[in-house]
Amino acid sequence: MELNSEPLKKILSKYKFRDVAIEELQKLNRVYPDMKLKTGSYTFSDSTQRDLLNLVGNIPVKYKGHSYNLPIQLWLLDSFPFTPPICFLRPTSNMMIREGKHVDAKGRIYLPGLHNWDHPKSSVSVLLEEMIAKFEEDPPLGMKSTGDGKDPNELLACVSHLNITEGGNRPDKGVNKVSVIGGGDLGMAAVLSIMAKSPVDKLVLIDIPESSTKGGTMDLEIFSLPNVEVSKDLSASAGSKVVVVTANAWSEEQSYASVVQTNVDMYSRIIPSLARLSPTAVLLIVSQPVDIMTHVAWRQSCLPPTHVIGAGCNLESERLSYVLNIALLANKSDKQAWVIGEVSDNKVAVWGTAVTVKKASGSKKFTLSLLTPCRGLEMLKGRGQRSWSVGLSIADITHSVLTDQRKTHSITTLAQGWGGIGSEVFLSLPCVLGANGSTRLAGVALTPEDDAKLRESVTSLSNFFTQLRI
Repeated sequence: MELNSEPLKKILSKYKFRDVAIEELQKLNRVYPDMKLKTGSYTFSDSTQRDLLNLVGNIPVKYKGHSYNLPIQLWLLDSFPFTPPICFLRPTSNMMIREGKHVDAKGRIYLPGLHNWDHPKSSVSVLLEEMIAKFEEDPPLGMKSTGDGKDPNELLACVSHLNITEGGNRPDKGVNKVSVIGGGDLGMAAVLSIMAKSPVDKLVLIDIPESSTKGGTMDLEIFSLPNVEVSKDLSASAGSKVVVVTANAWSEEQSYASVVQTNVDMYSRIIPSLARLSPTAVLLIVSQPVDIMTHVAWRQSCLPPTHVIGAGCNLESERLSYVLNIALLANKSDKQAWVIGEVSDNKVAVWGTAVTVKKASGSKKFTLSLLTPCRGLEMLKGRGQRSWSVGLSIADITHSVLTDQRKTHSITTLAQGWGGIGSEVFLSLPCVLGANGSTRLAGVALTPEDDAKLRESVTSLSNFFTQLRI
């Protein structure tokens, strides 16, 4: 792999961890010598462009006894290797992308290894191995139908010699459209909060008949609001950038499992359609119980885990940060605190990093006790989660996606691989949110007691999920 050309050296000099990045690239070259390092301009979702390094080449996969080469391109951000690459398939004109759990319509690749990236345990070599394994299970490329009777999903063998052009995918210049699925107080609160906070071109409120949370939609039709549409048809959500699901379908069943199953059954009728109508949207789940229902939505939608999130503990986290910074720290710090874990009594309060307080005489750094957030959480007991409060939290999360805010939220996300969690469960964890969905942050320090709570939640959620008919 050539690292000494002037264009490469010029861009590489701007990387924050240049020496570590070079070491990582040299390791990759020993395992995958055919991968080429190039320079190019990548276009982000907010239309800004940045000169970055990118890796191009083919990965070998086997399918039905045949070997194929799949063309890929990996863009390396300037914080590489401590942040994951942005990965794409690069099909030729006679190839089609088969959307699925790991690839979207534009060819962007989503894998657990990207979502759980944690250098030095994570590396490009390990990522490519995972990519090969996943694509052998579910081939991401197929041949376009030519009308000659050939199987349109047959993998192409004609991609061994591919000339990949530089430059990232340019984002669509479409409208900022949001859909809220479910009426009632919470649905109305979400609609009005989102309209007040975010630059929304169109917002659709869909009051589905299966939901037990109804009401308010007639008033919206009577007192019509600009850019707000009321519908009972899921197709009205097509082309949304964010789809918020607040609907619940509570039954008269006695057992908790039976009550949750009614929600699961309702989801099976709406989630696949919502994902098909808005395949690049971020799906924001608010239905209860949010940890379980976000897991269900991810399974049913076949969207990547970065695009299926739950409201989780975002509200509690924002309240906690406010209380700690105003009441306990006398407004001396903009310290970020999060509530993580299961949305139950087992949730845990944690700090982000050590605090640095700037004063006129200089900066003073001090470490706050892990008990301090717990004091803040205690102060919040009894405040509850009323519809307006949750609606404001939904708007906060939606705003980060629509404006590519890249703000950190404690939201429900796939927790597998975080902090040694081996089970496929969804918990509230700190994630950076933007137009391309969520990126989970690395693990945080926990006390033995809090770690035990988290493990108990993992076991409880995992066991309960197996009782449901997905």
